[in-house]
Amino acid sequence: MTRVLVTGGAGFIGSHTVDALLARGDEVWVLDNFNDFYDPAIKRANAAAFSGAHVVEGDLRDEACLDALFAEGQFDGVIHLAAMAGVRPSLVDPLLYEDVNVRGTLLLLERIRRCEGCRFVFASSSSVYGSNEDVPFKEDDDIHRPVSPYAATKRAGELHAFTYHHLYGIPTSCLRFFTVYGPRQRPEMAIHKFVRMTLALEALPFFGDGTTARDYTYIDDIVQGVVAALDRCDGYEIYNLGESQTTSLAELVETIAAALETEVVLDKQPMQPGDVVITYADVSKARERLDYAPQVLIPEGVARFIDWYRTEGPGVKA
Repeated sequence: MTRVLVTGGAGFIGSHTVDALLARGDEVWVLDNFNDFYDPAIKRANAAAFSGAHVVEGDLRDEACLDALFAEGQFDGVIHLAAMAGVRPSLVDPLLYEDVNVRGTLLLLERIRRCEGCRFVFASSSSVYGSNEDVPFKEDDDIHRPVSPYAATKRAGELHAFTYHHLYGIPTSCLRFFTVYGPRQRPEMAIHKFVRMTLALEALPFFGDGTTARDYTYIDDIVQGVVAALDRCDGYEIYNLGESQTTSLAELVETIAAALETEVVLDKQPMQPGDVVITYADVSKARERLDYAPQVLIPEGVARFIDWYRTEGPGVKA
Protein backbone atom coordinates (compact mmCIF):
# COMPACT_ATOMS: atom_id res chain seq x y z
CA MET A 1 0.00 0.00 0.00
CA THR A 2 1.30 3.44 -0.99
CA ARG A 3 0.89 6.30 1.49
CA VAL A 4 0.23 9.52 -0.42
CA LEU A 5 -0.36 13.13 0.62
CA VAL A 6 -2.42 15.20 -1.84
CA THR A 7 -2.31 18.93 -1.18
CA GLY A 8 -5.34 20.77 -2.51
CA GLY A 9 -7.04 17.39 -2.53
CA ALA A 10 -10.56 18.76 -2.10
CA GLY A 11 -10.38 20.84 -5.28
CA PHE A 12 -11.20 19.98 -8.86
CA ILE A 13 -8.14 18.02 -10.01
CA GLY A 14 -7.31 17.04 -6.44
CA SER A 15 -10.61 15.33 -5.66
CA HIS A 16 -10.48 13.26 -8.84
CA THR A 17 -6.88 12.29 -8.05
CA VAL A 18 -7.82 11.26 -4.51
CA ASP A 19 -10.69 9.15 -5.88
CA ALA A 20 -8.30 7.35 -8.24
CA LEU A 21 -5.73 6.67 -5.50
CA LEU A 22 -8.37 5.38 -3.08
CA ALA A 23 -9.89 3.17 -5.78
CA ARG A 24 -6.60 1.33 -6.22
CA GLY A 25 -6.09 0.87 -2.48
CA ASP A 26 -3.63 3.61 -1.55
CA GLU A 27 -3.74 5.24 1.89
CA VAL A 28 -4.42 8.90 1.23
CA TRP A 29 -4.08 12.08 3.27
CA VAL A 30 -5.66 15.31 1.99
CA LEU A 31 -4.49 18.78 2.99
CA ASP A 32 -6.82 21.61 1.99
CA ASN A 33 -7.62 25.00 3.50
CA PHE A 34 -11.08 25.23 1.84
CA ASN A 35 -10.50 28.88 0.97
CA ASP A 36 -13.06 31.15 -0.64
CA PHE A 37 -11.45 31.50 -4.11
CA TYR A 38 -14.72 29.82 -5.06
CA ASP A 39 -17.56 28.52 -2.88
CA PRO A 40 -15.92 26.42 -0.12
CA ALA A 41 -19.09 24.31 0.07
CA ILE A 42 -18.15 22.75 -3.28
CA LYS A 43 -14.79 21.59 -1.95
CA ARG A 44 -16.33 20.40 1.32
CA ALA A 45 -18.81 18.30 -0.65
CA ASN A 46 -15.93 16.81 -2.63
CA ALA A 47 -14.09 15.92 0.59
CA ALA A 48 -17.21 14.53 2.25
CA ALA A 49 -17.55 12.02 -0.60
CA PHE A 50 -14.09 10.50 -0.03
CA SER A 51 -14.24 6.97 1.29
CA GLY A 52 -11.39 6.43 3.71
CA ALA A 53 -9.13 9.43 3.11
CA HIS A 54 -7.58 11.30 6.05
CA VAL A 55 -8.75 14.90 5.50
CA VAL A 56 -6.80 17.66 7.25
CA GLU A 57 -8.05 21.24 7.10
CA GLY A 58 -5.03 23.48 7.12
CA ASP A 59 -2.99 26.02 5.21
CA LEU A 60 0.08 25.06 3.24
CA ARG A 61 1.92 27.98 4.86
CA ASP A 62 1.17 26.81 8.42
CA GLU A 63 4.46 25.20 9.44
CA ALA A 64 3.02 23.62 12.59
CA CYS A 65 0.29 22.00 10.50
CA LEU A 66 2.85 20.63 8.05
CA ASP A 67 5.05 19.31 10.84
CA ALA A 68 2.12 17.50 12.47
CA LEU A 69 1.02 16.08 9.13
CA PHE A 70 4.45 14.69 8.26
CA ALA A 71 4.87 13.33 11.80
CA GLU A 72 1.62 11.37 11.36
CA GLY A 73 2.20 10.10 7.86
CA GLN A 74 5.48 8.62 6.63
CA PHE A 75 4.58 9.38 3.04
CA ASP A 76 5.79 7.46 0.03
CA GLY A 77 4.69 10.29 -2.22
CA VAL A 78 3.35 13.85 -2.22
CA ILE A 79 1.16 15.17 -5.03
CA HIS A 80 1.26 18.94 -4.68
CA LEU A 81 -1.84 20.47 -6.26
CA ALA A 82 -2.55 23.23 -3.71
CA ALA A 83 -2.07 26.69 -5.19
CA MET A 84 -3.66 30.01 -5.91
CA ALA A 85 -4.97 29.40 -9.42
CA GLY A 86 -5.77 31.54 -12.43
CA VAL A 87 -3.93 34.00 -14.62
CA ARG A 88 -6.21 37.04 -14.34
CA PRO A 89 -6.63 37.01 -10.53
CA SER A 90 -2.86 36.86 -10.16
CA LEU A 91 -2.61 40.31 -11.74
CA VAL A 92 -4.77 41.68 -8.92
CA ASP A 93 -2.87 40.15 -5.99
CA PRO A 94 0.57 38.94 -7.12
CA LEU A 95 2.00 38.95 -3.60
CA LEU A 96 -0.57 36.40 -2.44
CA TYR A 97 0.27 34.19 -5.42
CA GLU A 98 3.96 34.42 -4.61
CA ASP A 99 3.36 33.59 -0.95
CA VAL A 100 1.16 30.56 -1.55
CA ASN A 101 2.63 29.14 -4.75
CA VAL A 102 6.33 29.74 -4.12
CA ARG A 103 6.84 30.05 -0.37
CA GLY A 104 4.20 27.37 0.27
CA THR A 105 5.96 24.99 -2.11
CA LEU A 106 9.31 25.64 -0.39
CA LEU A 107 7.81 24.91 3.02
CA LEU A 108 6.50 21.63 1.67
CA LEU A 109 9.82 20.71 0.06
CA GLU A 110 11.57 21.32 3.39
CA ARG A 111 9.41 18.57 4.94
CA ILE A 112 9.76 16.21 1.99
CA ARG A 113 13.58 16.32 2.13
CA ARG A 114 13.40 14.91 5.66
CA CYS A 115 10.98 12.15 4.59
CA GLU A 116 13.18 9.31 3.35
CA GLY A 117 12.29 7.93 -0.08
CA CYS A 118 9.37 10.31 -0.63
CA ARG A 119 8.51 11.09 -4.27
CA PHE A 120 7.28 14.55 -5.29
CA VAL A 121 4.75 15.37 -8.01
CA PHE A 122 4.40 19.10 -8.63
CA ALA A 123 1.42 20.59 -10.47
CA SER A 124 2.78 23.17 -12.86
CA SER A 125 0.91 24.79 -15.75
CA SER A 126 0.98 25.40 -19.49
CA SER A 127 1.07 29.08 -18.49
CA VAL A 128 4.84 28.77 -18.03
CA TYR A 129 5.20 28.77 -21.84
CA GLY A 130 4.07 32.41 -21.91
CA SER A 131 3.67 33.90 -25.36
CA ASN A 132 5.62 31.10 -27.03
CA GLU A 133 4.51 30.82 -30.67
CA ASP A 134 6.52 27.69 -31.50
CA VAL A 135 3.82 25.01 -31.31
CA PRO A 136 3.25 22.42 -30.11
CA PHE A 137 4.96 23.29 -26.83
CA LYS A 138 7.82 20.99 -25.82
CA GLU A 139 9.22 20.55 -22.33
CA ASP A 140 12.65 21.82 -23.38
CA ASP A 141 11.37 25.05 -24.98
CA ASP A 142 12.89 28.36 -23.89
CA ILE A 143 10.39 29.68 -21.33
CA HIS A 144 12.14 32.66 -19.74
CA ARG A 145 9.34 35.15 -20.43
CA PRO A 146 6.22 34.42 -18.33
CA VAL A 147 3.41 36.91 -18.98
CA SER A 148 1.54 36.71 -15.66
CA PRO A 149 2.46 36.45 -11.98
CA TYR A 150 0.70 33.06 -11.88
CA ALA A 151 2.93 31.74 -14.66
CA ALA A 152 6.03 33.09 -12.93
CA THR A 153 5.13 31.35 -9.66
CA LYS A 154 4.62 28.03 -11.43
CA ARG A 155 7.97 28.26 -13.18
CA ALA A 156 9.55 29.19 -9.86
CA GLY A 157 8.03 26.05 -8.34
CA GLU A 158 9.62 23.92 -11.04
CA LEU A 159 13.01 25.52 -10.40
CA HIS A 160 12.81 25.07 -6.63
CA ALA A 161 11.79 21.44 -7.17
CA PHE A 162 14.88 20.92 -9.31
CA THR A 163 17.11 22.49 -6.68
CA TYR A 164 15.75 20.17 -3.98
CA HIS A 165 16.15 17.18 -6.29
CA HIS A 166 19.76 18.20 -6.98
CA LEU A 167 20.65 18.80 -3.33
CA TYR A 168 18.65 16.06 -1.60
CA GLY A 169 17.87 13.50 -4.31
CA ILE A 170 14.09 13.91 -4.14
CA PRO A 171 12.55 11.99 -7.09
CA THR A 172 10.43 14.64 -8.83
CA SER A 173 7.86 14.88 -11.62
CA CYS A 174 6.67 18.35 -12.66
CA LEU A 175 3.42 18.27 -14.64
CA ARG A 176 2.42 21.09 -16.95
CA PHE A 177 -1.37 20.89 -17.11
CA PHE A 178 -3.17 22.22 -20.19
CA THR A 179 -6.65 23.75 -19.47
CA VAL A 180 -8.25 20.92 -17.51
CA TYR A 181 -12.04 20.56 -17.56
CA GLY A 182 -14.75 18.08 -16.63
CA PRO A 183 -17.06 17.32 -13.69
CA ARG A 184 -16.30 19.46 -10.59
CA GLN A 185 -14.43 22.04 -12.68
CA ARG A 186 -13.97 25.36 -10.90
CA PRO A 187 -16.96 27.68 -11.55
CA GLU A 188 -14.89 30.54 -12.98
CA MET A 189 -13.27 28.44 -15.70
CA ALA A 190 -14.50 28.87 -19.27
CA ILE A 191 -16.46 25.68 -19.93
CA HIS A 192 -18.20 25.73 -16.56
CA LYS A 193 -18.94 29.44 -16.84
CA PHE A 194 -20.17 29.23 -20.44
CA VAL A 195 -22.51 26.32 -19.73
CA ARG A 196 -23.93 28.02 -16.63
CA MET A 197 -24.41 31.37 -18.37
CA THR A 198 -25.89 29.86 -21.53
CA LEU A 199 -28.49 27.96 -19.52
CA ALA A 200 -29.26 31.19 -17.64
CA LEU A 201 -29.67 33.04 -20.99
CA GLU A 202 -26.80 35.40 -20.14
CA ALA A 203 -24.32 36.87 -22.61
CA LEU A 204 -20.94 35.12 -22.62
CA PRO A 205 -17.76 37.16 -22.06
CA PHE A 206 -15.87 36.73 -25.33
CA PHE A 207 -12.31 38.08 -25.28
CA GLY A 208 -10.63 38.97 -28.55
CA ASP A 209 -11.75 37.87 -32.00
CA GLY A 210 -12.35 34.21 -31.12
CA THR A 211 -9.15 32.86 -32.65
CA THR A 212 -7.31 32.32 -29.38
CA ALA A 213 -6.95 28.57 -28.87
CA ARG A 214 -6.49 26.23 -25.94
CA ASP A 215 -5.51 22.61 -25.54
CA TYR A 216 -8.53 21.53 -23.45
CA THR A 217 -7.79 18.36 -21.47
CA TYR A 218 -10.43 16.15 -19.90
CA ILE A 219 -10.04 15.39 -16.19
CA ASP A 220 -9.89 11.59 -16.58
CA ASP A 221 -6.93 11.92 -18.95
CA ILE A 222 -5.14 14.28 -16.56
CA VAL A 223 -5.62 11.95 -13.58
CA GLN A 224 -4.18 9.03 -15.53
CA GLY A 225 -1.08 11.13 -16.13
CA VAL A 226 -0.83 12.29 -12.51
CA VAL A 227 -0.99 8.77 -11.09
CA ALA A 228 1.51 7.47 -13.63
CA ALA A 229 3.86 10.37 -12.81
CA LEU A 230 3.73 9.33 -9.14
CA ASP A 231 4.33 5.66 -9.87
CA ARG A 232 7.19 6.32 -12.30
CA CYS A 233 8.78 9.20 -10.43
CA ASP A 234 12.53 8.90 -10.85
CA GLY A 235 15.15 11.59 -11.18
CA TYR A 236 13.79 15.00 -12.19
CA GLU A 237 11.39 15.17 -15.13
CA ILE A 238 8.96 17.68 -16.60
CA TYR A 239 5.94 16.40 -18.54
CA ASN A 240 3.26 18.11 -20.59
CA LEU A 241 -0.20 16.71 -19.86
CA GLY A 242 -2.61 17.89 -22.53
CA GLU A 243 -4.93 16.48 -25.15
CA SER A 244 -2.52 17.56 -27.93
CA GLN A 245 -5.44 19.14 -29.80
CA THR A 246 -6.42 22.80 -29.99
CA THR A 247 -9.86 24.40 -29.92
CA SER A 248 -10.43 28.08 -30.65
CA LEU A 249 -12.64 30.19 -28.44
CA ALA A 250 -15.17 30.48 -31.28
CA GLU A 251 -15.16 26.70 -31.75
CA LEU A 252 -15.64 26.14 -28.03
CA VAL A 253 -18.69 28.40 -27.94
CA GLU A 254 -20.14 26.62 -30.99
CA THR A 255 -19.55 23.22 -29.36
CA ILE A 256 -21.32 24.26 -26.16
CA ALA A 257 -24.23 25.81 -28.08
CA ALA A 258 -24.64 22.63 -30.13
CA ALA A 259 -24.51 20.38 -27.07
CA LEU A 260 -27.13 22.52 -25.29
CA GLU A 261 -29.17 22.84 -28.52
CA THR A 262 -29.46 26.59 -28.13
CA GLU A 263 -28.02 29.85 -29.40
CA VAL A 264 -25.64 32.00 -27.41
CA VAL A 265 -25.22 35.75 -27.05
CA LEU A 266 -21.67 37.12 -26.94
CA ASP A 267 -20.40 40.04 -24.87
CA LYS A 268 -17.35 40.90 -26.98
CA GLN A 269 -14.41 42.37 -25.10
CA PRO A 270 -10.73 43.08 -25.86
CA MET A 271 -8.00 40.59 -25.07
CA GLN A 272 -7.09 40.55 -21.40
CA PRO A 273 -3.62 41.25 -19.97
CA GLY A 274 -1.79 38.01 -19.19
CA ASP A 275 -3.74 35.95 -21.73
CA VAL A 276 -1.83 34.06 -24.42
CA VAL A 277 -2.83 33.37 -28.02
CA ILE A 278 -2.48 29.59 -27.95
CA THR A 279 -1.62 26.60 -25.79
CA TYR A 280 -0.80 23.32 -27.49
CA ALA A 281 0.97 20.38 -25.86
CA ASP A 282 3.49 18.03 -27.34
CA VAL A 283 2.83 14.96 -25.16
CA SER A 284 5.26 12.57 -26.82
CA LYS A 285 7.48 12.45 -23.71
CA ALA A 286 4.55 11.59 -21.44
CA ARG A 287 3.33 8.97 -23.95
CA GLU A 288 6.75 7.32 -23.99
CA ARG A 289 7.61 7.41 -20.30
CA LEU A 290 4.22 7.43 -18.56
CA ASP A 291 2.12 5.54 -21.12
CA TYR A 292 -0.01 8.68 -21.11
CA ALA A 293 -2.84 8.19 -23.58
CA PRO A 294 -5.45 10.99 -23.69
CA GLN A 295 -8.76 9.75 -25.03
CA VAL A 296 -11.49 12.37 -24.65
CA LEU A 297 -11.82 14.99 -27.38
CA ILE A 298 -13.63 18.26 -26.73
CA PRO A 299 -17.12 17.39 -28.14
CA GLU A 300 -17.38 14.28 -25.97
CA GLY A 301 -15.84 16.01 -22.96
CA VAL A 302 -18.24 18.96 -23.17
CA ALA A 303 -21.18 16.56 -23.43
CA ARG A 304 -19.97 14.68 -20.34
CA PHE A 305 -19.56 17.94 -18.43
CA ILE A 306 -23.09 19.06 -19.34
CA ASP A 307 -24.52 15.71 -18.20
CA TRP A 308 -22.76 16.14 -14.86
CA TYR A 309 -23.79 19.79 -14.54
CA ARG A 310 -27.45 18.95 -15.06
CA THR A 311 -27.50 16.03 -12.64
CA GLU A 312 -24.88 16.73 -9.96
CA GLY A 313 -23.57 20.26 -10.52
CA PRO A 314 -23.77 23.21 -8.12
CA GLY A 315 -27.34 24.20 -7.47
CA VAL A 316 -28.83 20.80 -8.33
CA LYS A 317 -31.11 19.71 -5.51
CA ALA A 318 -30.45 16.31 -3.95
